[in-house]
Amino acid sequence: MNDDTKQYVNWFRHSSPYINAHRGNTFVLMLSGEAVADENFSNIVHDIALLHSLGVRLVLVQGSRPQISAKLLQQQVESKLHHHLRVTDEATLNCVIEASATVRAEIEARLSLGLPNTPMAGARIRVVSGNFVTAKPVGVLDGVDMAHTGQVRRLDSSAIQQQLDDGNIVLLSHLGYSPTGELFNLAVEDVATCAAILLQADKLILFGSDNGVMDSSGALRSELLARKAERLVANYLSSIVDSTTPHTELSRHLEAAVAACRGGVKRCHLISYQQDGALLAELFTRDGAGTMVLQESYEQLRSATVEDVGAVLELIQPLEQDGTLVRRSREMLENEIERFTLIERDGVVIGCAALYPFMEDKTAELACVVVDSEYTGGSRGDQLLLAIEKQAKQLGLEQLFVLTTKTAHWFIERGFVETSVEQLPGEKQELFNLQRNSKVFIKPL
Repeated sequence: MNDDTKQYVNWFRHSSPYINAHRGNTFVLMLSGEAVADENFSNIVHDIALLHSLGVRLVLVQGSRPQISAKLLQQQVESKLHHHLRVTDEATLNCVIEASATVRAEIEARLSLGLPNTPMAGARIRVVSGNFVTAKPVGVLDGVDMAHTGQVRRLDSSAIQQQLDDGNIVLLSHLGYSPTGELFNLAVEDVATCAAILLQADKLILFGSDNGVMDSSGALRSELLARKAERLVANYLSSIVDSTTPHTELSRHLEAAVAACRGGVKRCHLISYQQDGALLAELFTRDGAGTMVLQESYEQLRSATVEDVGAVLELIQPLEQDGTLVRRSREMLENEIERFTLIERDGVVIGCAALYPFMEDKTAELACVVVDSEYTGGSRGDQLLLAIEKQAKQLGLEQLFVLTTKTAHWFIERGFVETSVEQLPGEKQELFNLQRNSKVFIKPL
């Protein structure tokens, strides 16, 4: 195999946990009018088809802001904004209907492609749309009648679930219908957020022009807690004094993500519709391609189980090969796995440490402290150490000791003091490997 093939095989193998995790889950994808109009949209459609073929239940929510603006300009209809919303009078509503229908037809046509030698070959996708969204009028805001501008009143979630159960992709527009037969223009973010909450979706994915949220140094933030995103939106909104100025795309998307998280959606993702493969990279790689908004950090500390043996072996193998760690057989690890504490990131084990207590001596060995090479440089090693110290204290132990050949300074910096082999418990002294000649460090608890 050439290098490209090897790289592909390696990526495919590492994506398999995500394939298994996503199968049967419900994802709501918000496709703005800008996303549909972008030259990369055909690639997004191919990726949507791939998700569908992998068993992901998909609800697409379409917007059409730029298409509406183009129709208004063509029809010479004045566009009015009030409280950052488009005032939808009768003339505007006609343009909204035309633009929305055009975008809907474009999406359905793209998902119907099945030409040989294309990613859509043999896809056989059925797209279902209809009057799933019931709307109500926004009404009069500060003396301005918003006319046919509305908001979501309810969603026929059971009907949508039935379509998903039948293997269909559901397409929702930003148009809503009232029991009185009226039609309302809704914010696409409002529809997408309500759909994700009411369908109890596993993910809400928002396509924007940018990759996500940047930090102060201009680097992409791969993860953002909902409370931080909420503060960012509040700071932005407080800086706006003109109600006729539309909110930025990023502020709308962050606001939608926060609302979805508060409504019980586990994770929301902000990705770029301009970046080819952003959807797949976000869903099937560890670090993704955009910004994930979530209630709490998706890295967690937990106790290991026998199901984690393979993951721990894979994690520690490079350090066993270079001599940093003593080799452990699978059988040995299976017998000792309950002694391990893990750091798990999005279902993947990226760190571990073990505690071996010697109760009579009121001491314990800290062993096998490992953090995946892709995640070093942070505080994960300290998190593992604190967790192990807490366990030792709960057992009534008075100190920790560690044997190391290459990482002495890391332990010294964290309060460990070098000592002699004679200070180890007798049982450990008997097992001491003279060939490795490890240094011994002790830390009082």
